[in-house]
Amino acid sequence: MMLFRLACAWASVVAFQLFGDSLLGQLGAPLPSLLVFLWLLAVIIWSAFGVVHEAEELAERLGEPYGTLILTLSIVIIEVALVGAVMLGAKGAPTLGRDTMFAVLMIVLNGVVGIGLLIGGLRHFSQRYNLKGASAYLAVIIPLTVIPLFLPNFTTSTTDGTLTSFQAVAFSIFTLALYGAFLILQTGRHSAFFHEPAPEGEVSAAAAVAEGDEASSSTAREILPRIGLLLANILPIVILSKSLAAVLDFGIVKLGAPTALGGILIAMVVFTPECIAALKAITGNQLQRAINLCLGAAASTLGMTVPAVLLIGVFTGQPVVLGLSATNMVIAAMTLLLSTLTFTGTRTTMLEGAVHLAVFFVFIVLVFSP
Repeated sequence: MMLFRLACAWASVVAFQLFGDSLLGQLGAPLPSLLVFLWLLAVIIWSAFGVVHEAEELAERLGEPYGTLILTLSIVIIEVALVGAVMLGAKGAPTLGRDTMFAVLMIVLNGVVGIGLLIGGLRHFSQRYNLKGASAYLAVIIPLTVIPLFLPNFTTSTTDGTLTSFQAVAFSIFTLALYGAFLILQTGRHSAFFHEPAPEGEVSAAAAVAEGDEASSSTAREILPRIGLLLANILPIVILSKSLAAVLDFGIVKLGAPTALGGILIAMVVFTPECIAALKAITGNQLQRAINLCLGAAASTLGMTVPAVLLIGVFTGQPVVLGLSATNMVIAAMTLLLSTLTFTGTRTTMLEGAVHLAVFFVFIVLVFSP
């Protein structure tokens, strides 16, 4: 199955490299447009599941937090490639980066967290997690959300939620520095914060040491082939993203759909496999792994997408609108507040899941009826 998936993905890459102009030249006709869209969508999602599989194999060998970190960074690289392809191809998508980041926050922090906590509550009544790890994620997510998505609406150098070139470069450096510092601490002295908590009455350090010993037993001979397969699954997605971007841009304009729908579709295409992995972890009573995936996805999306879209705007001269609308700022602020309340105890229940899911439904309604 793995080899067949890779063969299909790379065959699609070859097909679009050789005949891409002809295939995309038929976008005016409804049926060919739909078939090309479904083809690209199926290949990209299937390859994304391949990325998840290889990342989970690496997770078993490397242990936490390296396993979920590899998966999260792999998925975000795909997201950045898709957003970059649309921005460079359309030359008229100033809000795409903002819409994608906001959609990821809503889907992950409200949709996946809400469904996951409901499922976990039904199956396990209440679930434990490492409070220090969740608090560390939120401490990074809050400034990475407020500074790029809220602050541009209140600066006076520009209007309409945009930034000056100096602000764009400065914000990019700040974002990369903060996220880089978080990664160093996550994989270094504070890595124990992101392990599954030990059962009550046991010493958590013992579990961390045991996990570290297990991870250290993996050799480079076992890990390097998995990294190669991971890259082999990522590259077709990155290469095909430009073609999918052209189809998405055409379809949204043709159907007269809300412009925010493009960001939502990119977020759904890219993060569906990771969301499924998070829900599987919650079902298996591994809430900490699910938190690492969900909150890690939010942090890495902001930490990598913000610099990417800002630098694309600086180098191409395109306007990049990051400031959210007043309505979306309210929803984002409510989401950050609810996430802080949800992850301030050591256990979660169905109530928190229901609240997050309600906010997610409000977000979906406002996309189609602002």
